[in-house]
Amino acid sequence: MPTHHRTPPPRAHWVLLGALLLATTALLTLHGLVLGEFHADESTPQGPTNAVPTAVRTGQAVIDPRGAAPATRGPRDHTLALTFDDGPDPTWTPKVLAVLDRYHVHATFFVTGAHAAQHPDLIREILARGNEIGNHTATHADLRDAGPTGTGVELHATDLALAGAAGVATSLVRPPYSATPDSVDDLAWQSIRRIGADGRLVVLSDLDSEDWRLPGVDKIIANATPRGGHGAVLLMHDAGGDRSQTVAALDRFVPAMQAAGWQLDTVSHTVGISGTNAAAEPQTRFGGWLLVAAVQLSDWLAATLRFVLLAASALAVLRTILVLVATAAHVRRARGRPLWAPDEPVTVIVPAYNEKAGIEATVRSVLASDHPVWVIVVDDGSTDGTAEVVERLNLRRVVLIRQANAGKPAALNAGLAAARTELVVMVDGDTVLERGTVRTVVGHFADPRVGAVSGNAKVGNRGGLLGKWQHIEYVIGFNLDRRMYDVLECMPTVPGAIGAFRRDAVLALGGMPTDTLAEDTDLTMALERDGWRVVYEQQALAWTEAPATLGQLWKQRYRWCYGTLQAVWKHRRAVVERGPAGRLGRRGIPYLLLFQVALPVLGPFVDVAAVFGIVTGDWLSTLVYWLAFLAMQVVPAIIAFRLDRERLGPLLALPLQQFVYRQLMYLVVLQSVMTALAGARLPWHKLARTGLSVPADRAST
Repeated sequence: MPTHHRTPPPRAHWVLLGALLLATTALLTLHGLVLGEFHADESTPQGPTNAVPTAVRTGQAVIDPRGAAPATRGPRDHTLALTFDDGPDPTWTPKVLAVLDRYHVHATFFVTGAHAAQHPDLIREILARGNEIGNHTATHADLRDAGPTGTGVELHATDLALAGAAGVATSLVRPPYSATPDSVDDLAWQSIRRIGADGRLVVLSDLDSEDWRLPGVDKIIANATPRGGHGAVLLMHDAGGDRSQTVAALDRFVPAMQAAGWQLDTVSHTVGISGTNAAAEPQTRFGGWLLVAAVQLSDWLAATLRFVLLAASALAVLRTILVLVATAAHVRRARGRPLWAPDEPVTVIVPAYNEKAGIEATVRSVLASDHPVWVIVVDDGSTDGTAEVVERLNLRRVVLIRQANAGKPAALNAGLAAARTELVVMVDGDTVLERGTVRTVVGHFADPRVGAVSGNAKVGNRGGLLGKWQHIEYVIGFNLDRRMYDVLECMPTVPGAIGAFRRDAVLALGGMPTDTLAEDTDLTMALERDGWRVVYEQQALAWTEAPATLGQLWKQRYRWCYGTLQAVWKHRRAVVERGPAGRLGRRGIPYLLLFQVALPVLGPFVDVAAVFGIVTGDWLSTLVYWLAFLAMQVVPAIIAFRLDRERLGPLLALPLQQFVYRQLMYLVVLQSVMTALAGARLPWHKLARTGLSVPADRAST
């Protein structure tokens, strides 16, 4: 290979990928907590009450548990503390605020930290309208089971959210699932003591509107109306579900109570305490700002992933439809298309670098063709005795050219220079041709517009699981995608394993390109930009040796993907050109970038979202989504296998392919993109060969 200055491929991107996936997982976890469903503040069955002071059980709704002897307070007579739990909610909180404003009353909103961080603008609006904020834990957790650490996390996380949203700190806490003072049991009292130890007041309720039951407006009003003239703390909700009944009931309840001489206000005003809402400390504000930013980012990420999932679903459906329709058109066209059978020989060029294990099988399979051929083997500086194997064969119509190692494109150019026929066929040194392959692949040149023909490469070593996965990929990719490219006249690649070319057309372009790693893709695009048609012949079968290990597969696909990116960039002007070049630029290249680059790069993040959906309980929709995607692969795969006369058994490995093989391809594409962005040059990755013959079950086809 020519000596080039090479920038080493970047390594730090694996750290970047890991960090991105970790951040994505963390943000999705945070988003799951923010959007986590919870039950309304329904009281739970009461447990033992031996440890609860009588003063608490018989006292009023506002409990001060900060000292050794707890004290309770409540609203003054004919005053009602309006409280709303579980918000803020972007739909219902503004409607509740509008009712309060209409009657010039204020209320205390006990908000969750998760929702406060998700809707900081509503926290600011609540305060700006003269209302009060209280702490309802971060995730609506039952503090009776939380323990000291859990209680601290729930309360302080809400503190951060409120400080980040509005720069406010609150000393009021309402534990979720709490009720009236006489319902406090030993577990609830322990949680209240933990809250008091943190320097806070606990606000329970005297009246529960039970609006969470959706009992109807009249029933909500009846539940909310005090008995007698004693003051009370009223529990209502501005989030957690449909609150239309709450809003309607509030619009009737407030003026009725005012008309009856009642004062409706916040907890602090009705009870007569001050300092419940104060300015947060600067460091708390900064931490809160980070939390709010993280929640906002998690919302954006979740929305983006939903869009990606929907877009991927739509694209997968469209791709399936497009490929199947194009395949049907290609099958009809192929049945009625006569192939030209020229008498003159065709030159088959075989570039070889350390192909000792398979070169004899390749040469003998070419010579066994039912069409006259000359064979040129270009040994590109092999060190394993490849040239000696060819020499020992001593076969007529086989020419051996030796050259110093210069790379595959240089070897092919040497073969082109030595060829003396109009048409040339290029095959890799590990490829075994079927008898009719050369004849069928060159038959398309009866059309003078055709400059190149892609054959149908098949995986020969398909025995193991990795071989089966590559076999599936080859059959689907060659038998469906290439049919589609043929019908749309935008073929991006004639594979190195088997392809035929007009020699003069290639030489007019300067021969095989040497400035990209995907010289087959580069040449194909150059031919189309030069006005030539490139077609596909499904009957031109060539058996190739696929990588036998994950490491070899990685090297091969890394080179392919990186080389494809190079070729796309090199021929980017095809997007604005006309004729065959325009069809390539506006059909083939976008399809290539979308389905072989963009979606694989997003793949790991989509998979994280899918796994997270299962873990967080949304397993049914995630499973349906995954099965739908699998079906959109299985159906085309069955069609492709039938068209290629392949046994369907290997398709049993298709579901497992989604968990290993696809992930590997994601990483390959990601590394290729990062390498391209870094401006690195890659060396030629030579794969170890073991030799190949046509599989026994296909030997007669």
